[in-house]
Parts: sequence; structure tokens; C-alpha cells
Amino acid sequence: MTREELYCNIKKKKSFLCVGLDTDLNKIPKHLLKCEDPIFEFNKAIINATAKYTVAYKPNIAFYEAHGIEGWRSLNRTISYLNQNYPDIFTIADAKRGDIGNTSSMYAKAFFENMNFDSVTVAPYMGEDSVSPFCEYDGKWVILLALTSNNGAFDFQTLIDSTNNKPLYKNVIETSKKWGNEENMMYVVGATKADMLKEIRAIIPNNFLLVPGVGAQGGSLEEVSQNGLNNKCGLLVNSSRGIIYKSSDKNFAEKAAEEAKKVQKQMEIILSANNLV
Repeated sequence: MTREELYCNIKKKKSFLCVGLDTDLNKIPKHLLKCEDPIFEFNKAIINATAKYTVAYKPNIAFYEAHGIEGWRSLNRTISYLNQNYPDIFTIADAKRGDIGNTSSMYAKAFFENMNFDSVTVAPYMGEDSVSPFCEYDGKWVILLALTSNNGAFDFQTLIDSTNNKPLYKNVIETSKKWGNEENMMYVVGATKADMLKEIRAIIPNNFLLVPGVGAQGGSLEEVSQNGLNNKCGLLVNSSRGIIYKSSDKNFAEKAAEEAKKVQKQMEIILSANNLV
């Protein structure tokens, strides 16, 4: 999917919502546990209920690989269902991969060729050769971890480099700009770090940002939008638990749709106010 195609879908749906499919067997409605593949049945119901309000889905791979081969089957069924039934929706493998070149090449093959995701999250710690294999696929995206939403982000990501007086996350962004471009590289910036978005936008004015942390983690959609929007929207704001676990009853999909619609309506107001729809 190209940057322009993604933006066109944002304008069409008046939304920049990404729904995280962090599907936990301990949290899904109990009646689904009787199904042959409860993870997929839950995902399918959530997708069908929320697709009109969202432009992206982000399965967190840990929630699938924790169940071994059965979990991978559920993930494969989920991405196949999305690609077949909602081909206009951007898909993100939240895998946080990143290793030496030949290993990263295999990770890229797994998610881009085998499962046909549009994008994959990648950790930049090992440098350019660990990221570049993901950039070799036309129409696919690297989503590089830059400034994450967890409390532990302050352990390393904000440490100041004494050689240039810049925090690590800024050095990561500035250096990685040479590895990709605005058509194949996005960055993860947590909604709980919304006050830092303006400075990040000054470094990468045109790249899309994947912003987790709105909803259950307490991030503000208004603050994120105020500091992070660009002339192509440039944001994919993720909500996982706040949408998919809105109800644990048989009406779970309906309640998820209501919550997704609520967020979409907020996004529509923001997009309209910024002349982006």
C-alpha cells in the first residue's frame, strides 16, 4: 500500500484509527472458547464490526506465538481474512523484529511474503543492516520503534548523547532517515509522549507515525493530533484494549463497534478542523 492510498482511505473513512488485535484467551468472551479457533472467531467478529471505522489493524504477534503452532494458524487466518475481505485496510505485524541482515531478511520474508502484511514493526538497536532488508519490498513498510509509550522508555530512549546533546530517540530518527523514506518508513511514537511530537515532526515532517497509548494507557487524542498531524494526516492512532475488550458478553463486537465509532467521530472533527477531509 502506498502513502497516497493510505491517505485516501483516511479521507474516505474520516478516520486514522488503528485497532490493535491483542487477542488474549483470558479476556475474550467465554462462549467463544467452545469454538475450534476462538482467537480467529474473536478477531473476525471484531474486524467485521469495526472495519467501517478504522483504516488499520495491528495484531500483536506475541499474543499469537504464545500459543505455538495453533496461534500462528490463528494469525494466518486473521491476516488472510483481512486481505481477502478488507484489502483497503492497512495491516501491521506488531512483531518488533530486528537482527543481523540475513536473519532480518527471513523475518521480512515471513511477514511480507508468507503472510502478506503491509508493514512490520522493527527495533533499530542493531543498526542499518538489521533494518534495510525490510525496506527492499515495494509497497511494504518498516515501522521503526522511536519513542515508545511504556514507562521503561525513559531507561534508554531519552538518554542524552554527550557528543551532540540529543536524546537517543532523536539520533535514531535522524540516522534512520537515510535508510528509508516517507513512502516505506513510519515511526512508533507513544501517545503518552505527545508533548515530544512537535520536535519529532520537525525531524520527520512527512512520515507517518504509529501512535499507541490512546485509550487504556491514558494518551490524549487531541494532544497527539495537535502536535503530530501533517498535510497527509500522517498519523495512525492505535487503540487495543479500549475497543476490543469493551464488553465480555455476547454483544462484544457490537460494543467494540460503538467504541470505534466514538473514536472515529472524534477523528472526523479533528480532520475537518485541519482541512484534511
